[in-house]
Amino acid sequence: MSQPSETLVTLDGVDLGHGDRVVLPQVCLRLARGERVALLGPSGAGKSTLLAALRAQLGGVVAWCPQHHGLVPGLAVYHNIYMGRLAEHSALANLWNLVRPLRGPWGEVAELCELLGLAELMRRPVGQLSGGQRQRTAIARALYQAREVFLGDEPVASVDPHQARRLLGLIDERHTTSVIALHQRELALTHFDRVWGVRDGRIVIDAPSDTLTLADLDALYPDAEPHAASDAAAEPALPSPETLPCSRGRA
Repeated sequence: MSQPSETLVTLDGVDLGHGDRVVLPQVCLRLARGERVALLGPSGAGKSTLLAALRAQLGGVVAWCPQHHGLVPGLAVYHNIYMGRLAEHSALANLWNLVRPLRGPWGEVAELCELLGLAELMRRPVGQLSGGQRQRTAIARALYQAREVFLGDEPVASVDPHQARRLLGLIDERHTTSVIALHQRELALTHFDRVWGVRDGRIVIDAPSDTLTLADLDALYPDAEPHAASDAAAEPALPSPETLPCSRGRA
């Protein structure tokens, strides 16, 4: 695979956080057009903070799928997906669409719902859906934005592995670049071409997925069981960030 060359975002020694609270100090990362990046790390390690920083840098080219979906429970699946392009229509059109769906958007949303297994649920309030159905609705809303870059905060956490692979495939088809936080380490190695790993407030992995193993990713989760029994005795303590797989740290 050829290395992507056009830089979309560069973070060079930037402190990331919320107000005066620094969550990820001195972050050095580069996101290039065409990359599919898996973002891994324990809960609370700073993945959402990093995604927020990327979203702020990239602005209007981002399709955003938040961790807690950001859906309106009282509105139908159709209306929640339509909200992905709310700003493209006039206030009058949006108000009319609440009462009687506009023909063009209805057809576009119906096509997405067919792909995502939501076709029979378009008129159902989101509050009546299962967790997996809500997650697919949130993905559909992001896809409906039709933007270049997809940023997702655990968008496939509530679906089975087969469905996760299918949803990631749909995301890939419609976006040139993606950064997706997840915990499925096998998916990170098989579906993505790059992995960013966060632990203890540091970016400790930044490397092509084909140079990593499950043991490398297991080291991000200090309380996790070793991937294989044979790895338990041989697995070393987590090295310093400077010695972990990181393309920026190589000579």
